[in-house]
Amino acid sequence: MDPAERAQAARARVPRIDPYGFERPEDFDYAAYEEFFSTYLVILTKRAIKWSKLLKGSRGVRKSLTVKRYVRKGVPLEHRARVWMAVSGAQAQMDEHPGYYRRLLEGEGSPSLEEAIRTDLNRTFPDNVRFRKTAEPCLQKTLYNVLLAYGLHNQGVGYCQGMNFIAGYLILITKNEEESFWLLDALVGRILPDYYSPAMLGLKTDQEVLAELVRMKLPAVAALMDGHGVLWTLLVSRWFICLFVDILPVETVLRIWDCLFNEGSKIIFRVALTLIKQHQEFILEASSVPDICDKFKQITKGDFVTECHTFMQKIFSEPGSLSMTTITRLRESCRAALLTQQEYSWRWLFLSTAWYKGWWEGGRYHLPREYAGALGNNIWKDRATRQTVAMPTASYPVSCILRRKMKGDRGEYFRMVTGEQRTLQMGTAA
Repeated sequence: MDPAERAQAARARVPRIDPYGFERPEDFDYAAYEEFFSTYLVILTKRAIKWSKLLKGSRGVRKSLTVKRYVRKGVPLEHRARVWMAVSGAQAQMDEHPGYYRRLLEGEGSPSLEEAIRTDLNRTFPDNVRFRKTAEPCLQKTLYNVLLAYGLHNQGVGYCQGMNFIAGYLILITKNEEESFWLLDALVGRILPDYYSPAMLGLKTDQEVLAELVRMKLPAVAALMDGHGVLWTLLVSRWFICLFVDILPVETVLRIWDCLFNEGSKIIFRVALTLIKQHQEFILEASSVPDICDKFKQITKGDFVTECHTFMQKIFSEPGSLSMTTITRLRESCRAALLTQQEYSWRWLFLSTAWYKGWWEGGRYHLPREYAGALGNNIWKDRATRQTVAMPTASYPVSCILRRKMKGDRGEYFRMVTGEQRTLQMGTAA
């Protein structure tokens, strides 16, 4: 049988819609997938037998070395919801708060939250038949309920784009609104804190942590990024915020999430480092920023990511040692640098505004009453101590666009639009 006939035969045998309701793309390689799945099915059968023995009886799933080993080798679909609920702590939370989810939905709503969620409903998995309005039942209503309840539960986060894709996957696996809500709470509230808050400080921090890990483990790739001034957020923000949903194949994402719920956020770094290391030579062929971006899109496709069992074995070997101690230390330093950069950016914005509007006179700032609270208190108070911060006295030439390289900024510039060329003097806040 020639390749064309083989592909046609495989297309006839492999369903056009996968077990989770997603339509396979037009360029889907049915023959390669059938070859992979025939082998993977044997693995799934063996794992299902082992998991059934482990879960036999009324014993709950508790974290242990045995469970960790089992999870890394894959959780069968029929046991996935139960295992996720147990190892993430979501089951314990649901048991401690009976009826809480329903009370959220029946309580006072939030029109702005409801509108934000509705806006994204039709954009969530348009290639999944179960989320279409014509589906019976249509999972859009379930998705809306889960996102609304979570936004009311965690008002500091509310709703953020990206959460819809995560909640959608949870619904497809659990087939249960309340369980999906508590699993979303486990991810957003505990496993990935500050990823989805308005400032997204946790997300930004972890992207910087990945940059540092690449610098430590894959210096040639880091040098390429630095040489072209490429921001890591441009390349990997969707990896982090969507937890690889709509980026890697569905089964691969679910295998990643098995470990994410059990071992925490360091799994995201293992996946990212494995993708980059496995394709390091390919990435290093890039000669421009668009070329780099294109190569980072291409490394999330192909046999390497489709063959999920081999891929998951790689994420625990390719990156080498990656302790939580190392990640915590890098998070602390990267977070501090981001806060410092943010503080400097606001101060420079304030300084340029003050200079341009003529608020600087006689060595002191003279703010109009309407700006005194909004700018003065926020810009000139230290975040931790709330004490007044003194700015060093200096003179800086300012042109139409002042480009001032910020401390610890690795190539980014903070720009301030001013009037004509003058000298901006910095002094102590009034």
